Amino acid sequence: MEEKKAKLKIGGQAVIEGVMIKSENYYTVSARKGKNIISMHEKLRKRKKFYSAPIIRGFFNLVDMMKIGMKSLMWSAEQAGDDDSKLTKKDLAITISISVAAVIIFFIMVPYVSTSLLGFKEDKSPFLFNLVDGIIRIIIFLIYLASISRMKDIQVLFQYHGAEHMAIHCYEDNLELTKSNVKKYRTMHPRCGTSFLLLVFAISILVFAVVPSIVGYFYPSYETLGAFYRKSLLFASRLLLIPFIAGISYEILKISDKRQNNYFFRMLSKPGIMLQKITTRKPTEVQIEVAIHSVKKAVELEAKN
Repeated sequence: MEEKKAKLKIGGQAVIEGVMIKSENYYTVSARKGKNIISMHEKLRKRKKFYSAPIIRGFFNLVDMMKIGMKSLMWSAEQAGDDDSKLTKKDLAITISISVAAVIIFFIMVPYVSTSLLGFKEDKSPFLFNLVDGIIRIIIFLIYLASISRMKDIQVLFQYHGAEHMAIHCYEDNLELTKSNVKKYRTMHPRCGTSFLLLVFAISILVFAVVPSIVGYFYPSYETLGAFYRKSLLFASRLLLIPFIAGISYEILKISDKRQNNYFFRMLSKPGIMLQKITTRKPTEVQIEVAIHSVKKAVELEAKN
């Protein structure tokens, strides 16, 4: 019997009227333009072995996915628009900077300040403070998702998100990538970025709870500082720990994805899977075709590499 080739490790993202698929050496974007499906791809830059180490790889994979995701979104936006002008690297840098700033403000600063205003003391009860801070962060995230999910364009984006997951499921199960096969699968996937974000929020509660102790260990006299400077130092320490939190969350996500037959890891994935009921929608056959096209293109490129 002929041995099956090892499956590629692929992930992806929904874009405007399309799907991006990232494999080991390339990322491919396919989008519908009129009655046709068009695509583009780029070869990924090889990283040194250091960047593949556990924990470390999680943060750098996140950075890569942000850059690739933005470039893919901007390319798909150009295809969907009437304007022939291309977005520049400067436009990309500005867009990423604004996105990062928005995340820091709404998902780190606002919950942090709100928890303090509610009367919780980070120095005295770090775990309770960060539990409330984390709950506020998750509430903001859920409100954000619920709000944008009502928008018609976002609903279409969520359909492509579902199509991406279904096509990846089909590929990972060694089935031929056809519409009838892809339609058998659910729109949720345990390795989804939505699940990753939820893990980041959960892990941050535990990690941020030890920030006062860490700061006190390396800077014993920080308690003699004024309230504003103490808070600023603690907040800055949180920002510095984000790469570490992202790294841990990435490793947990990978482990739980591989062990879905295990009850514990299946339950660990459950909240992220449930949240994907908001961020994914059942796609049309036309949208499934685009997702299939993108996965096939990624496989074809890797075969030639």
